[in-house]
Amino acid sequence: MIDCSAIIVAAGSSRRAGFDKLMALLDGTCVLRRSLEVFLECPLIREVVLVCPEDRFVRVMEGERPGVPVRRVDGGRERCFSVLAGLSALQGESPLVAIHDGARPLLRQEHLMNCIEAASVHGAAASAHPVVDTLKRADDAHFSQAEFIDREHLWAMETPQVFDVALIREAYRHVLETGDLVTDEVSALEHMGRATFLVQNPWPNPKITLPGDLAMATALRAMI
Repeated sequence: MIDCSAIIVAAGSSRRAGFDKLMALLDGTCVLRRSLEVFLECPLIREVVLVCPEDRFVRVMEGERPGVPVRRVDGGRERCFSVLAGLSALQGESPLVAIHDGARPLLRQEHLMNCIEAASVHGAAASAHPVVDTLKRADDAHFSQAEFIDREHLWAMETPQVFDVALIREAYRHVLETGDLVTDEVSALEHMGRATFLVQNPWPNPKITLPGDLAMATALRAMI
C-alpha cells in the first residue's frame, strides 16, 4: 500500500473573508475540521501536520486522539513559508506528502486517493479542473481588453497537491535560493523546470475565500 503524509495549511488570517473562515460552520462542523476529516479517514495517510495557530488547533481537535498522528506547527507570513514549516515538522518515513488548503472542505476521499496514486507514479500530481469560463483581461479601470484567450489547455489549480517528499523539499530549497515567492507547490516545481501531472477533479472543490463562498459550499455539499 502507498504511504503518504499530509500537510494541511490553515494559518491564514481570513482577511478577505472578513471572518475566521476556517472556523466557520459548514453544516454544523467547522470548515477546517471537515478538511481534516478527509485525511484522517484516508487509509493511505500515515500522519498529518496542521499548520495553524494553537487556539485553532485546540478547537479543531477538541481533545480527540485520532488513529492517525496529528501535530501542529506555526505558519509563516506567506503560504510558502507555512508549507516549509509543515515539511520540517514531518516525522514519518512516507515517500509522499499531500499538501492541502484547509479552506477547501469539499475534498472527496476518492479524489484524494487518486491524487496520491498519481503522485506515486509521476512523482508530482495535483488536483485541478479545466477552465470552462470565457476569460478576459482587464485594464486598471476594469474595462475588458480586445484579446482572445484560448482556454483549451488552461486548468484551474486546486489542492491537494501531492509530491515525492525529497522532490518538493528540493523545489522549496530552490525557491528560497532565488527569493521568488510561490502561491502553490506546482509553481515551486516549475521554478526548477519540473512539471506536475494534473488530476482532473470531477467534483466541486472550491476554496472558501469570500463571504459568499461559505453559502455556496453549503449548497454544493448538499448536492454532492
